Amino acid sequence: MDWTTPLKAQQTDFIQRLKSAKLLHCDEKGQHSELTIISGQRLDQLRDFCWEMVKKYKPNDPQNYFINNMKGKLGEEVVKSRLADFVTEVDYEKRVGGDGKVDFTLTSDSSIGIQVKARNGNFDKIQWSISQEEIAKNAVLVCILIQEEVSEAQAEYNLILAGFLPTNMITSNTGKALVGIDELLYSGGLRSYLESLTSSEADEYMRLGNECIEKEDYQNAFGYYTQVLQLKPNNEDAYFDRAIARYYLGDKQGAIDDYNQAIKFNPNLAQAYYGRGYVRDDLGDKQGAIEDYTQAIKINPNYAKAYHNRGVVRSELGDKQGAIDDYTQAIKINPNYAKAYHNRGIVRNDLGDKQGAIEDYNLAININPNYANAYNGRGIVRKQLGDKQGAIDDYTQAIKFNPNYANAYYNRGVVRNESGDKPGAIDDYNQAIKFNPNYADAYYNRGIVRYELGDKQGAIDDYTQAIKFNPNDAEAYIGRGNVRDDLGDKQAAIDDYNLAIKINPNLAQAYYNRGVVRYALGNKQGAIDDYTQAIKFNPNYANAYYNRGLVRKDLGDKQGAIKDFQTAANIYKKEGKETDYQDAMQQLRKINK
Repeated sequence: MDWTTPLKAQQTDFIQRLKSAKLLHCDEKGQHSELTIISGQRLDQLRDFCWEMVKKYKPNDPQNYFINNMKGKLGEEVVKSRLADFVTEVDYEKRVGGDGKVDFTLTSDSSIGIQVKARNGNFDKIQWSISQEEIAKNAVLVCILIQEEVSEAQAEYNLILAGFLPTNMITSNTGKALVGIDELLYSGGLRSYLESLTSSEADEYMRLGNECIEKEDYQNAFGYYTQVLQLKPNNEDAYFDRAIARYYLGDKQGAIDDYNQAIKFNPNLAQAYYGRGYVRDDLGDKQGAIEDYTQAIKINPNYAKAYHNRGVVRSELGDKQGAIDDYTQAIKINPNYAKAYHNRGIVRNDLGDKQGAIEDYNLAININPNYANAYNGRGIVRKQLGDKQGAIDDYTQAIKFNPNYANAYYNRGVVRNESGDKPGAIDDYNQAIKFNPNYADAYYNRGIVRYELGDKQGAIDDYTQAIKFNPNDAEAYIGRGNVRDDLGDKQAAIDDYNLAIKINPNLAQAYYNRGVVRYALGNKQGAIDDYTQAIKFNPNYANAYYNRGLVRKDLGDKQGAIKDFQTAANIYKKEGKETDYQDAMQQLRKINK
């Protein structure tokens, strides 16, 4: 049998007794009663408070404002007299905005709200109204019937506890719900119902939700936490945990909404600010994320993860020193925070402190010898320092501890190619693409190596894939254009160089290469124009001067050609390119004969 069935039957009996005025009455505080009488000094205090509210806020209709306040406080006094210390005190603070749509909470659980509504009139005709916001914020509606007309002069009020209704049983398609006395549950069951909300049912749903989170069953976790909130609408822990489930289900805005609720019911819940910051960062709201991490740190100055995550966002926003400061603070709080060492190593490398970066990666690896990301990061720095074998060793370790680590394969492929091991580079790029089929850079680099190994069609295929996954990769268009030129498809090559220039109008290499093809096609003025553009964007582009000199020589521009060959020779000499320098000087000698 449903627990509400006996209370509905008792409510029917109560309504019959109400018709005959045979009601329970008890003046002992905290004992069940249906009738409460307020008069004398107690009533004078209520009246004085309501007039103070009128004086303070000066409403347009003082009399009506007084009556509405009086009705509310009469109802609250009834509930307080019956539930005593089981609920919080009646709020007599003279402030605007009222009680925030919650009249009482349980003293043992501030998440359980009670909304009190008091009306006067005939019991079989009146209805008590409750708003959607009040339904959301409270666990139960308690209805009070005032038998007398409320006025300043009334000397005594006979107040009837008409019944209660759990808010999860109230439905409405409009802004407010209306409830009649025959829809209420008998008031004698009010305390028992409230006690049940703090009992094992909600705790069991929380336990089940937590088990689902551990199993990564986020859909069922969401359901259990929602059931907790139906029983305990102000439960901050349920909102917090449901936010986690929502995030992993992809409902990031819903997660933020739940974190907001958790913070609303517990403004000092540092973990909720941390969680909200994490989601905001994920949504691109970097400044909002920093504000949340900062608030979490303010509440809990030893919150190492909040320092760490704020460091990550600061680094992304370009505040590298701020990021280092945060990572350092996280490490101070938790000296074994391997991820903080790793991320500080990244920023130190960005700032040019390569030795400091290696030291941080070493510390991260000492704490966690299986830390694949730290090996990969250290490999990057070692490569930059010229230690190619050390870099390969680190990338190999990263792959050992994470065999699906596409970026580590890619990085090792780059170093192997630079070291002359082109088949090894191809193998690594193949693995990178296997574990990340959309890895544009891996296709691009594999295309370079395939071209160098003579596999021109394979190179074109790779450049095309790189462009597919990164349509704004100007270098991939240049690479494909070069191969198409080699294969004799010069117009297709020009098309690719055009696209590269459209993406990056300052790309000297694209102009230079297009100039080479234009010259081969007999478009000498077009070639000169392209070499001139290449020189504009790279004033030290010796090959562009040299080639422009050749075209000018063909066109009979002797002085222009001399000037270009001389400039090219000067740059080649400065760069230590002796063979190229001699070629340029030879051209000068031929012209000057």
